[in-house]
Amino acid sequence: MPARVPPAERGATHIADRVVAKIAAQAAREALAVRPGGPPRGAGPGGAAPPHAAVTVHHDIARVRVSLELGYPSDLAESCAAVRRQVVRRVEDCAGMAVPEVDIDIEHLHSAHIRSAAVRDRKLP
Repeated sequence: MPARVPPAERGATHIADRVVAKIAAQAAREALAVRPGGPPRGAGPGGAAPPHAAVTVHHDIARVRVSLELGYPSDLAESCAAVRRQVVRRVEDCAGMAVPEVDIDIEHLHSAHIRSAAVRDRKLP
């Protein structure tokens, strides 16, 4: 009987860029969900679009770009740092890839003052 080949040496596993992008986008949502300055909840006017991620994978290294919307005023630097930490952690844990950089594009800021005025105006008959 031939010697058994360990599972790790039988072949290669390839994780598509779009799969890693979905992991990164979900990680950004998770990070923003616990942030007080995160995006406002709800759909429609005043609601924030969910984070979107684009990823380039080369060997076992993923370079990530996350586009997101944040509440304002808030600590933008801290919100971005929290997103970066969570994206790195989740991609490393779920995909086993190193993430040397996470670029963040803040596409829109949602003002709490405008949101509260819009909610107040909708309640008026």
